Amino acid sequence: MTGTGAFPETRALADVSSRRGGDRISLRVIILERMEENYGMFVWPCSIILAEYVWQQRSRFSGKNVVELGAGTSLPGLVAAKIGADVVLTDDFHKHEVLENIRRICNLNKLDCKIVGLTWGEWDASLFELQPHIILGADVLYDSTDFDDLFATVAFLLQNSRECVFITTYHNRSGHHLIEFLMVKWGLKCLKLLDGFSFIPAYKASSLQGNIQLVEIAIEEK
Repeated sequence: MTGTGAFPETRALADVSSRRGGDRISLRVIILERMEENYGMFVWPCSIILAEYVWQQRSRFSGKNVVELGAGTSLPGLVAAKIGADVVLTDDFHKHEVLENIRRICNLNKLDCKIVGLTWGEWDASLFELQPHIILGADVLYDSTDFDDLFATVAFLLQNSRECVFITTYHNRSGHHLIEFLMVKWGLKCLKLLDGFSFIPAYKASSLQGNIQLVEIAIEEK
C-alpha cells in the first residue's frame, strides 16, 4: 500500500482463469484503487462479474472494437484488451482523477488502450468517433437520475454501429421494470438476461454480495 494525498491507495490483483483439458489458462490484471468517496476508484462486484463474462466469452471479444462506459477502474475493459480486443476506456469528462487513474492502470498492465472523457448525454466529437462492436458497462445503472443520459448515449452508439451490442451488469436494486421501460423508450431490446452468479466460479462468488444481473441489449430493428 502506498499513500496518495489524504487517501490510501492499494493495488488489487484480479485473476480470471479456466481449464482447457488438463491445463489451466489464466490472466492477471493489476488495479489501482483509492478508498475514498469517488465511486470510480473502486472495483465493484458488478465489475468482477462482467470481467468474468468477458473472459468466458473471450473468443467473441478478440479482434473486436470494445468501448467501456463509466469504466472507473476498468477491469472488464482491461480483460478485453488482454484477450485481443481494441479497447476504448471512457469515464465522465469532468472526473479528471478517475481518467488519470485509468491511464496509470493501463501503464501498469502494459496496455495501449485509448482513454476518452465521455459524459453521458453530451454530444461531442469523442462520441461521434466511436465505432464499437461491443459496449461494456459495469454498475452504470446506479443513479436513476443518470439513466436517461446513459441510455441516450448507448442508443446513439448502437444506432451508429448496427451490429453492436451493449453488455452491462447491475445490482437489481429497484427491479428490472425501469430498465425495461427505458429500453422501450429508446428503441432497444433485451437479447439475454442472466443471473450474475450463474456463471461466475464459486470461489469468486463467495466474496461477492447482491442481486446482480447481466443483460445484453441491442437496437430494436423496425
